[in-house]
Amino acid sequence: MNTLVHQIHEHGLTNRIFTSRQLSDIFEGNQSRRNRLVSHALKAGVLVRLKRGVYCLSTSITGAEFLPHPFGVAQVMDMQSYISFETALRFHNWIPEAVYTHCSVTPKPKSFRYLHNVLGWFSFQPLAVNKNDFLKGVSHYQFGEQSALVADPLRAVMDIVERQKQVWTDIDYIEEGLRIEDEDFLKLRRKDFAMLKNVYKHRKAVNFLENFEVALFKLKSQT
Repeated sequence: MNTLVHQIHEHGLTNRIFTSRQLSDIFEGNQSRRNRLVSHALKAGVLVRLKRGVYCLSTSITGAEFLPHPFGVAQVMDMQSYISFETALRFHNWIPEAVYTHCSVTPKPKSFRYLHNVLGWFSFQPLAVNKNDFLKGVSHYQFGEQSALVADPLRAVMDIVERQKQVWTDIDYIEEGLRIEDEDFLKLRRKDFAMLKNVYKHRKAVNFLENFEVALFKLKSQT
């Protein structure tokens, strides 16, 4: 067990999330030996399984200050995904409510969910977006030694619009439906809207984006 921990330390994975493939690169021998090492480490509480094939060291080894950030865990669960919807809006402090499911957009064709007994629910949902523009309006963030992709506020709003097939009515949907304060969405710029103009396949979402931009800058001119 000490060998396993030592090798993980030596390869710089102490405060990181790592996969079965990374463990295979660390330990020599056949797959059966590696599986036994992992199984023993899990039973001993040295390793924590975040999902099948995804692990981190227990806080009993790393120190109580380390707990995997859920966004980093979501990124490892689906490396091509990004955090979005209400989860991203809460991250940016654009909505007041706590969000208890870590929601991501995935390029995979089907939605899927995971439940972790400490970190809670993780959900991944596909949207009708153009492949080449999948990561438009998405930024990279660092959480200690972990990293994750997170939707910018407007991208998170529009992902909700696309998910709900929301039809534009007026700006009240933003203020009352999503509970976003005008002091937040008034920060949006023309280039934020321009970045997303080719992202969504459905005309409803494109129309919503266009109307939101018109209404927003009309409101800006009156303030």
